[in-house]
Parts: sequence; C-alpha cells; structure tokens
Amino acid sequence: MAFLDLAPATRASGSVRLPGSKSISNRFLLLAALAQGETCIRDLLLSDDTERMLEALKALGIDWQRQGSEFCVRGAGGFFPVKQAELFLGNAGTAFRPLTAALAFGDGHYRLSGVARMHERPIGDLVEALRQLGADIRYLGNDGFPPLEIRPAAIVAGGRVRVRGEASSQFLTALLMALPLTGKGATIEVAGELISKPYIDMTLNLMARFGVAVDREGWREFRIPAGARYVSPGTVTVEGDASAASYFLAAGAIGGGPVRVEGAGRDSIQGDVRFAEALQAMGARIEVGANWIEARAPVDGRLQAIDLDCNHIPDAAMTLAVVALFAEGTTRLTHIASWRVKETDRIAAMATELRKLGAQVEAGADYIAVSMPRSEPAAAVSRLCSEPAAAVSRGLTFVPHASIDTYDDHRMAMCFSLACLGGVPVRINDPACVSKTFPDYFERFLSLLAPVIAIDGPSASGKGTVAALVAEKLGFHYLDSGALYRLVALAALRAGVALDDGEALARIAETLPAVFEGRRILLDGEEVGTAIRSEACSAGSSRVAAFAAVRAALLGRQRAYRQSPGLVAEGRDMGSVVFPEAPLKVFLTATAESRAERRYKQLIEKGMSANIDTLLQDLRERDARDSARPVAPLQKCADAELLNTTAMTVDEAVAWVIERVRQRLPQAAAHS
Repeated sequence: MAFLDLAPATRASGSVRLPGSKSISNRFLLLAALAQGETCIRDLLLSDDTERMLEALKALGIDWQRQGSEFCVRGAGGFFPVKQAELFLGNAGTAFRPLTAALAFGDGHYRLSGVARMHERPIGDLVEALRQLGADIRYLGNDGFPPLEIRPAAIVAGGRVRVRGEASSQFLTALLMALPLTGKGATIEVAGELISKPYIDMTLNLMARFGVAVDREGWREFRIPAGARYVSPGTVTVEGDASAASYFLAAGAIGGGPVRVEGAGRDSIQGDVRFAEALQAMGARIEVGANWIEARAPVDGRLQAIDLDCNHIPDAAMTLAVVALFAEGTTRLTHIASWRVKETDRIAAMATELRKLGAQVEAGADYIAVSMPRSEPAAAVSRLCSEPAAAVSRGLTFVPHASIDTYDDHRMAMCFSLACLGGVPVRINDPACVSKTFPDYFERFLSLLAPVIAIDGPSASGKGTVAALVAEKLGFHYLDSGALYRLVALAALRAGVALDDGEALARIAETLPAVFEGRRILLDGEEVGTAIRSEACSAGSSRVAAFAAVRAALLGRQRAYRQSPGLVAEGRDMGSVVFPEAPLKVFLTATAESRAERRYKQLIEKGMSANIDTLLQDLRERDARDSARPVAPLQKCADAELLNTTAMTVDEAVAWVIERVRQRLPQAAAHS
C-alpha cells in the first residue's frame, strides 16, 4: 500500500497487548546463539529486524526452530560454527552492530551489508574499538560506514578498550555482548557522556540471565571477567515493547482515554517505560501496574508543554514531539543527537513533517522545540473528560489533509498517526515501513480510535438487522460485508462472467463501482438493494466468496469502513480475518428451520415467490459450503460470544449486544 488515510478522530480508548520488544528480542537471539545449551524464547517479536537476525544466525550455523509460539535456539557455546558467510542485515541496527562485534572476535571471514540507509549509518566508533583489541575489520565502501569485511583476528588478552558514548549505546552494547567470547576478560572505558543508559542496563540484565555478570563503575567503566561464558537459562520471555507503548499511551493522553497497554509496566527492564513519566509531567493521568500502564487526558483536557532531557528515552521521545502539537506552550526536547543517525535523520524529518501540520518548529544539533499556534484562547478548549468529541481540535490550527512522509522509518509512521486526533484527516505515506518492528501497528492503533464490533454468522440468522440497529444506537458506522460479495455476484451475472472464474471475479471486485449511501446500495449509479437480495445473488455470493483472490480484493475496502467513532461489521469472517483485533466479537446464529422461516417471510413481504422447503435446503447447502471453503470459512472465533436468536426477538438480540458493548467498551456505549 502506497499510503494510508487516517480519518479525523478526537477520542481514543481501549487496551492494546504490546508486541515483543525488538531490542530484547534480538539480544535474546544473539545471546542464545552464543550460549551453551538450548534456549526457548517466548513472545519473540516477529518483524523485519528479527527476521534479519534469524536469517543471519541460520547462515552462521545456528540451529533454531519455531515451536508454536516459542523459538528454540541451540547455542554454539562460543564462536559461530560457519567460518565464511555473507550476511544481509537490512536496516536492523540491533542485528548489525552486535553481530559485527561477535564475528570480529572469531576466526572466520565474513561480509556484512544492509540497505542503502544502513550504509549511511556510522559504525566507525565500534570498528575502532574492536581494532584496539586486535580485530581485523575493513570497510568495503566509505570509511566509518558499512558494508564491512571481517577477517580472523588476534585478540589482545585482558585488553582495555575505549569507546565513545555520545553516538549510540548500541556500540557499547555490542562490545559488552561480544567480549565474553574471548574468555580473556576485558575492560571497556566510555569516553564522553553515555547516551541511552537504560539500554545498557537492559543489556547487562540480559547478559546476567545468561550467566555473565559485568562489573561497572558508574557509566564510565565496565569489566568483563576472564573465563566468562554464556550458559542458557532454559526459557526466557520477551517483554512487551515499551517504545511501542508510547504511541498508545500518547493516544490516551490526547484523546481522553483510558488507554491501557499490557506487556510492560513497573517491573519492566526497559527504560522507555519512563515515557509515562513525561506524559504525566504534561498533565496526563497515569496509572502503572507490574505489567501494564494506563493513560488518560488531564482532568481539564489541556496538556502542558515540557522541557525535557531525553537521554533516557531517545526512541520514545519522538512520540513527545507529536504530542507537543496538543500541548499549551513550547515543548523542548534535548539530548537527542542520536536521532540523526537512526533509520533517517529524525530531527530533520520530524521538523519537516511537523511543519506540514502547521507547527512552529526549531531544530538544532541535539534538540527540537515544537509548539502549535492557537486560533482562540486556550480557556475555550473543552474538557476531554466530558466532551471528548469536541475537545482536541478546538483552539488548534492544524493544517487539514496533511500528507506525512515517513522516510522508510517505522517510528515516523507510528508517531504521526497520532496527528489524526487533531480532528483532521492525515495521510501516512508508505505505512508498510512499520513492519520493521510492528507489522500490525495501524490495526491496533485504529482499534483505539474506532473500535469494531464484529458480528458473524450464517445466512438468514438476523445478523444484518441486528448489526444495523446496534450501529444506529451507538452512532457507529455499519458494514454489511455480504453486500460486497452480492454486488460482485450481481456484476458478474450482468457481465456474463462465470461464477467459477476466480480471476475474472477478482478483477470485478478490484474495480467494483459500488457506493453505499446510508441504507441505499448503488452499483454503477443504479440502486440495487433489492436486486442483490435475490436468491440468485445470495447463492452466487457464496460461490464468489470462496475465491481467495476475490476476498483479497475486497479486504482493504472492508477495512476502510473503520472510521471514528466506531464500526459494526457483519459477515462471515469479520472477527476471524477482516478485524481479528475487534474488542467484541459476536457469533450470531439460529436453527436452520427458523432461518428458513425468516427468509420466507422476508421474500413474501417483498412480493417475491418462495418455497420454504427449497429455502431450507438452500440454507443447509450454503452453510455447508461456507463452513467448508478453504479460504476464510464461516466459523465461530474462540474469543467470540455466541448469540442464538432462535427464540429471541430483534429487540432482545439488539439489547443483548448493547449490554456486551457496555461491558467491553463502556466509552462506546456511553451515549447509546
């Protein structure tokens, strides 16, 4: 997808289970590979960066297997078995830097490369430190930058090495993780001020779990004891990504909340959990548990600007730059020089994109200052706690319809998604870049802005009527996904396309000239609401829906219906495929006999002829076909609630769903 349009939003609430931390995931993988014994890693992040590390470990002779939700890694007990390899590491700094150090102390011949941006990210400080210890590393392009060639080394016994601390904590992390391989001990001296100290704390914590305790004196000197070696702790679990938590917590602080993130909290070893303290300093209401954090807007709905040294949260600090758009005053973030050597020059990129939204921005070598002009006195801003739908955008002069460039940087894409909470549409270019660390970020983010109630069930179960009435009561948008398949069937029948020609049907689905206007359904400008309910279209839609290419063509269109304040979506696979993250899933069914009777009455009321025995047989055949199809079969999701409407009226069924909404989504049901 070239871009993603985010609809205007003003409120955010709900909960999100965080994906595994990228930093912990790749550290665990490398430590497990170097350790003696087998390590099983739970909740490993599945993303581009971890895939590059897994590929590299496989190429280096490390045996790892995925077993359900665990990755089991059989360690080498020291240096990598494969002594010659060419490794492509994409733009994964958490793989490139530590692997460079680990390979440099071995006796092999390796070449390491990445994408063009990785070849622009400096690595000279790490290479110089490794050369001090006897490593043989050569630049294959520009001095100080990848790609690299590594040759067998003669390591200095018990050596002492200096590394600069200002550029990137990943250089020190790489040295710390690799030096135990020598078995000779070493002392690392940090020159200058060390940035991102919490990431070093994390590295030391994880090394200790694998049996290597590092002595340190403040943040200036680190001593790896002679004879140290890694031993598998057995099973380890990756914490939820605290950096990723920042986007959702910020959404809660801006959009009312509460928004809760699960997977990182008081007991986390990640420094970015302190992002919550920064939000609290801006006035947000924060609650923290052992493994969760929750954020709400200030009581009066007004966030305040802060002046913050961001050395302890360099990645999460990017989120604060966008939160600054919603704060009164000028937010100044300092000690962020490391932004300039990340996936892009983040200071320059952030300044450019913030200005697109109307912000006033000042940027320097290691700081950024952001403020948002007001069109009216701040006192006029509504209280988010009482009027969330009107509060956020009032008084702010957001530029409407901003198109945000992301620079192939996952954090740029995720940060700027928050801008839509200014009540304006925002286009995110190249949203797929989030796959580096958080492939389904936008689905989870949108679940906070526009929760989905997914209602699935067999034909004639009453789900369409119930879903439409639930949407009306909640003030939500409504999606009749079955209508899309009926429209494809109708268009195919009119065009003379066979209903077993999957490729031709997919082409129709891709260019379907369908428009929904309230309860009116138009196909190429003609109202076809009655036509698509014919038995021919009903039977045809079931056949059309069995083709994977057709479903793929309609998937994006269905997901595009999710807009603030929420969506009620009904169909066959709303909860299982289209909106698997929906906070409320309902499987609505009834006996085949009662469904046939309902369909018979509907057709008779519309003046159409019908035979109840034929209808019953058709329904049973369709149920069997829908349940048995290989692509997105009709099924009850494990987390869906069962609603059998055989003996219920429509009003009773609607009341049943609304009660579940009140239990699961109290904010959504507040005005129903």
